[in-house]
Amino acid sequence: MRIPRIFHPTPLLPLWEQQQFCELSEDGANHVARVLRMRAGDEVVLFDGTNYVFTGKIVEIDKKNVRVQLVNRAFDDKESPLNLHLGQVMSRGERMEFTIQKSVELGVKTITPLFSERCGVKLDEKRLAKKVQQWQKIAIAACEQCGRNVVPTVRTPMNLDDWCEEEPNALKLNLHPRAQYSIKTLPPFGDKNVRLLIGSEGGLSAQEIAKTVEQGFTEIQLGPRVLRTETAALTAISCLQICFGDLA
Repeated sequence: MRIPRIFHPTPLLPLWEQQQFCELSEDGANHVARVLRMRAGDEVVLFDGTNYVFTGKIVEIDKKNVRVQLVNRAFDDKESPLNLHLGQVMSRGERMEFTIQKSVELGVKTITPLFSERCGVKLDEKRLAKKVQQWQKIAIAACEQCGRNVVPTVRTPMNLDDWCEEEPNALKLNLHPRAQYSIKTLPPFGDKNVRLLIGSEGGLSAQEIAKTVEQGFTEIQLGPRVLRTETAALTAISCLQICFGDLA
């Protein structure tokens, strides 16, 4: 049976060097004790975002607290050489959660939810903050499942125009059905920093498309069919990882 992988939000190296025990976070303890129903003596693998993994053995467990003895440490880098930043206009319901989960599995390193003119998500500040926390937990769970040991950041949502102005030296890509380039025919670019913009279900407005051009975005197309926003994001990420990253 596969040994469960659990994210630990604080560095584990100091505990390892001092041969101390580790108390799992509230979320980690809940997953181990209530969801997986593990017992003392069972093994877990912990990772803390440093690309190190720590094998441990549960020594104490109840419904709220789990104590783990750290047994072994190993460096395990599964990060893509492509530094891919996804700017995703927020979609309704579970579509946004699906996009975040799968983009993490595909190697995206940063995700910024965006507001645009045709964005269908309307949330007040309090509900939006809860959404960001939920999305970050989804990113963590995706790392636990897929084997990544560095958790991508889900940033606080921001306006499309502001996001487009960031990182002027990165390769900036925007999907457009009549674009000149496909991902396979992109002109050479120097580093591996890529910002991928995915619009809302209704697409970007003409003014927003003009803004992306002003900010140095290259328009690319994914073929003759119009894809849903979540399909477009995952298809583009996969193609970029095949051409410039680590997907075979």
